[in-house]
Order: sequence, then structure tokens, then C-alpha cells
Amino acid sequence: MDEGETLMGYARTAVLLAGLTGLFLAAGYLLGGEAGMMIALIFALGGNLFAYWNSDKMVLGMYGARQVGEASAPALFGIVRRLARQAGLPMPKVYIIDNPQPNAFATGRNPENAAVAATTGLLNTLSPEEVAGVMAHELAHVKNRDTLTMTITATLAGALGMLANFALFFGNNRNNPLGIVGTIAVMILAPLAAMLVQMAISRTREYAADRAGAEICGHPLWLASALQKLENGAARIDNPTAEDNPATAHLFIVNPLHARAVDGLFSTHPNMQNRIQRLREMAGAPHGGAPQRRPWG
Repeated sequence: MDEGETLMGYARTAVLLAGLTGLFLAAGYLLGGEAGMMIALIFALGGNLFAYWNSDKMVLGMYGARQVGEASAPALFGIVRRLARQAGLPMPKVYIIDNPQPNAFATGRNPENAAVAATTGLLNTLSPEEVAGVMAHELAHVKNRDTLTMTITATLAGALGMLANFALFFGNNRNNPLGIVGTIAVMILAPLAAMLVQMAISRTREYAADRAGAEICGHPLWLASALQKLENGAARIDNPTAEDNPATAHLFIVNPLHARAVDGLFSTHPNMQNRIQRLREMAGAPHGGAPQRRPWG
């Protein structure tokens, strides 16, 4: 991976996190003063600490994922094992989700407690090389500790939402120079701004995982080809569980939401053609090209 681009990606994430922190502090003071800010932060930290330790079990259970091994899913298990070795990572747990929408995600609080999950739709749609590209992307999320980054982001975003609710009970902060109208505006706009920053961080981490995943598997066009197929499949096939739990959309390699009018509010993924173009440029094929067909295995 180009070191300059990697550092730029981390710097962008750090700036966004700093901006979210500043937004939280400003909104906390304007809405509830120091007391309201601290109470909201304590509740948000407690809730997200629980989610950090248990989110992998929660999301895997939510999607009905079943753990597989070398005996029950030798092809997928073998691909993940080889990629984990190439990435210098511990072997994650491997899961399959019985869902026709082609998609995948990684979860777990750190590389030692990671899991990767692929849908049956993905396994039935992609070639072994393309599956390797997707699993490499998910392992890149594990290696980059993106779960930790998004947990911190969720903590601050959740605290902002709680502050907006607490403002109803604390009343107007007498130190707020904006008055009651300003308080109402902050109650509405601060959570919205937090959601936008959260989405921006998610998009930044997706680009980083694309690049790192392409390097792990060694073939950027495997992932580029997979992304195009996944986007086409996700646009045609519903994922009812994701539609009922849109807050989990950012976990997936491609946006699983499309069936409802409000799904556009949860655009946590970068533009797909931009992602594919970057991968093609990595492979030296800026105007396209078929994926390298050297067999996987």
C-alpha cells in the first residue's frame, strides 16, 4: 500500500473523529451544560462498551449466521485460512449466512476475536478468486481495527443523540447564547451532523480496506470484479434483516439496503464505480480489464 495514501486515510479519519468530538462538546454545553454532557457521555460509553464486547455475537445472531469449519465448508475455510496467513493475522471464525443477497462482513473487537461472514448468495455468485478478493477486504477491516474506530464513532454519535433527548428534561441552558430557538436547532441538527460524520468515516475505512484487501490477496481486479457483481446482486435482491436493522448496513462490503425509501439516509458506502476504478488503477488497468484468472488454490 502506498504509505502516503495510507497516512492520508488515517489522518482523514482522525480529523473526522476530532470534529465529531468537538461537535459533541459544543452541543453538550449548549444543550445541557456540563452536567447534561457528562450524563449523556456516561450512558453512551456504557452502552457502547457493552456493544463492543458483544456486538459480534449480536450481529451474527441477528443474521442467523452459522459457524463453519474445514469439514463443512472446505473451500471458504481454506480461502480465509490462506488469506489470514498472508495478512499475518490469527485465523478468524468463519460463518455462512443463509441469505440470497450476495454480501459479506467482518466483526469482532480485535484480530484475536474476529469473525468473517459470507452469504450463500455470495458463494453461489462469485468465482473462488472473487471470493478471495472479498474475504481479503474483510480481513483488511480486521487488520486495520476498523471495528474499534467505528465503536468510538458510534459512542460519540450516540452521546449526541442522548444529549438531544436530555435537553427536553434539563430545559434551556441559561448559558446558551443562542436561546431557546438555538437549543431546538442544536437538538435537531447535531445528531444529523453526527450521522453524516459517521458515514464519512465509514466510507474512508471502506476505501482503505479495498486497497489493503487487494494487497492481501495480491490481485486488485479480483476484488473489483467481485464488487461489481455484489452491487448488481444487492440492488436486485432484498435483505429483510438489514432493512429492519439499517444501523448494521455499514458492516457489509456493499450496501445491503435498497427496498425502502428511507434507505438513502444510510449511505455508509462510497460510490461503487469509484471503488472499482481505484482497484483497476492499482492493477495498472485504469480503463477496465478482466480480472486476473490465475486459479486460486
